[in-house]
Amino acid sequence: MNNFKNKYFDISKPVFIPAAIITFLFVSFTIIFNEQSEAVFSGFQAYMSRNFGWFISLSINYYLIFVLYLASSKYGKIRIGGKDAKPSFSKFSWVAMLFSAGMGIGLVYFSVAEPMLHFSHPIVKGASDVYKSRLAIRNTYFHYGFHVWGIYMLLGIALAYFTFNKGTSLSLKSTLIPLFGHRMNRWPGYLIDVIAVLATLFGLATSLGFGALQFSTGLSEYFGLENNTSLQVSSIIGITLIATISVVTGLNKGLKYLSNANIIIALIVFIFVLILGNTVRLIDGFVQSLGIYLSDLIELSLFRNQHGTAGSWFKGWSMFYWVWWISWSPFVGTFVARISKGRTIREIAIFGLVLPSVFSFLWMSVLGGTAINLQLDGNLDLASIVAQDSSIGLFKMLETLPFYEITAFVCIILVGTFFITSSDSGSLVVDMMTAGGKLNAPKGQKIFWAFMEGAIAIALLVGGGLTALQSASISTGFPFAIILVLVSLSLVKSLKHDEQLQLE
Repeated sequence: MNNFKNKYFDISKPVFIPAAIITFLFVSFTIIFNEQSEAVFSGFQAYMSRNFGWFISLSINYYLIFVLYLASSKYGKIRIGGKDAKPSFSKFSWVAMLFSAGMGIGLVYFSVAEPMLHFSHPIVKGASDVYKSRLAIRNTYFHYGFHVWGIYMLLGIALAYFTFNKGTSLSLKSTLIPLFGHRMNRWPGYLIDVIAVLATLFGLATSLGFGALQFSTGLSEYFGLENNTSLQVSSIIGITLIATISVVTGLNKGLKYLSNANIIIALIVFIFVLILGNTVRLIDGFVQSLGIYLSDLIELSLFRNQHGTAGSWFKGWSMFYWVWWISWSPFVGTFVARISKGRTIREIAIFGLVLPSVFSFLWMSVLGGTAINLQLDGNLDLASIVAQDSSIGLFKMLETLPFYEITAFVCIILVGTFFITSSDSGSLVVDMMTAGGKLNAPKGQKIFWAFMEGAIAIALLVGGGLTALQSASISTGFPFAIILVLVSLSLVKSLKHDEQLQLE
């Protein structure tokens, strides 16, 4: 028997048991051998970046092109769930949940930190401050723009189509049946689902780790607490408990309301900084940065910096981001599929690519642009501050604007709600994966995975900090990059086969 079910758990044993054991062993060894773990993580990250960066660069471009192909093709009109299927959520709630699951904490954490780090360590040596500032925003756009959402939408569309149009379970192995047949119902398929679970857990733990760092920094700045590992761990524990309550209430209650709240709070922060900052200058900066990003998009998409400092910029930035987002893709893709019944493939592709990307560009232009302006005007050396602690940049930028006590508190809440929705939606997805693709798992199982996500984030922070977080993403992101290519081929084969059946 491959399944086990009682009041508290409903599991697919070939997926749940290996994933739980590997996760438990990883957490244990990382905490017990924390000093050795950091060296192992750092070495592994350097090895993967050096030898497989070219494959990741080609892959993320392929994903985006594939999603654009689906949107513009005759397959774009196919409705998830059939012709008569109706959306389960309003368009606002749907987009809010897409955005909260897909970006969330990273967008808040790096809104000031990334532009300032690019400014301090530019991709072009010897550039003027003005040119460095332009490149800083452009490169930030690149890491939060269309390529990211291409990764998510590819898997989201594939999972949604196979689940609601073909009647398969909501699992990764189901998307590969057209390519590999019923082998996917044996150990090769279970192996892919285990990899998907681990990728979700480690990708999510990376985001939770960043969220804990910034949340504890916000508490330290606001309440005068000592910002140390104990505070970070306490933050993870506290927010994990809140997320557990949310995940138990279900998709249509806790998560939907929190996702809507995320967008509303983010819009309030965005509008506040836009109005109280130099509004015209920030709008001009957005228009200019968007033009630079679009005009340089092809060059950036294939940039490897192979002739500059051994490709260090690519390895330190783009490589990490791409594998982080790829490791998130089973989580976000499964979540996108779960909430997108009643939408067309074209609707998922276009809304999923454009709206979150444009919001990310606006967000980075206003918050990152304000930080850049402070640096260029000599009002605050944010570059030096962020170089010492990347989690503090947002709060130091807000200190230069009126009503700091209010805005700082609101941003702490924003980090917390993004933290909760990431953990909440991640638990929901892992539940489905380890239940064999069932859409609803028992509450005990949801609680188990919510706690496990928090434990992984704590282990990574204790056992190597940011280096461990980055390495965990890379370790699961690379194998999943290959799986995504196979999923795209399988989806096209299935779409063509279904079209042929309709013609007959």
